Amino acid sequence: MAKPRIFISSTYYDLKQIRSDIEKFVKDLGYEPVLSERGHIPYGAEDKPEEYCYQEISKIDILVAIIGGRFGSQSQNDNASVSQMEIRTALEQNKQVYIFIDKNVNTEYEIYQMNKETNNFVPRYVDNVQIHEFIEFIHCLPKNNAIFEFDNAFDILLMLKEQWAGLFQRFLQERTRLNEFMLVKDLKNTANTLNQLVAYLTEENKNSGFAIQEILLSDHPAMEQIKKILNVEYRVYFTNLEELAQWLAARVYLPITPPNSEPYHFFQNIQQKNIKKILKVSNHLFAEDGKLKVITKRDWDVNWIVLEIENIKEDDDLPF
Repeated sequence: MAKPRIFISSTYYDLKQIRSDIEKFVKDLGYEPVLSERGHIPYGAEDKPEEYCYQEISKIDILVAIIGGRFGSQSQNDNASVSQMEIRTALEQNKQVYIFIDKNVNTEYEIYQMNKETNNFVPRYVDNVQIHEFIEFIHCLPKNNAIFEFDNAFDILLMLKEQWAGLFQRFLQERTRLNEFMLVKDLKNTANTLNQLVAYLTEENKNSGFAIQEILLSDHPAMEQIKKILNVEYRVYFTNLEELAQWLAARVYLPITPPNSEPYHFFQNIQQKNIKKILKVSNHLFAEDGKLKVITKRDWDVNWIVLEIENIKEDDDLPF
């Protein structure tokens, strides 16, 4: 079974016990620790030893870095220590990095910040001012620069326990959201497929097959438009002009003669005296025999069905 690989990066002699405590903690969690002194890094004869440390970082999942008061071994590639280069390599590869700084060193870093422009700053808790310069570099990173202060190994283990628990909980949430996203994506794909099917059937089978006609009419945009503008909560269904007129009559919309020979069927609501409501349904929606034409949502024009509302003022003049 695959296990998270945790690379422990620090100077060795001054932080030997802390490295050992973190190694035990990682093993107790069932993860795989990677420490150079345990022979976990395979060295070859083709390159410098430190290069194999950097190469191993590409195969890990998390890097835990501990910064104490010792600079450590100088890197042969850069004006930095080997442990600093390990952190830089992990950051460049976008690995999850946790950086722990000794409490005294971190306090002294703040003093360094206030005196770095002077030439008389002498550090007390670090053996090389480059440690403070590297801490400053980490603080200036735009991302992946989680920095914690520690006084002893327990502080580090407690913070790692909380951080990794949060990381696992976030993973579970993202997994749930991924399932929801995939469901929505599948529904969209299904809807697109159905719309394409409706469009195809409309173009290819307008005049064939009663079952096909029923399917196409059941999703007719005219019914959805009437349902929307008349604020109807239940399904609206009709297959011809006569059925539409009967349905509208039940809602007190009666047919009237269109003025000026407009290309619409007019239905007026006679229920409210002070409000004039006229539903206009385009002649274009019906064939010569009165049957509803098959029209897709892609070809639908909202102006084919409109509701006109007009307030009627009552005459205040008395007849005497």
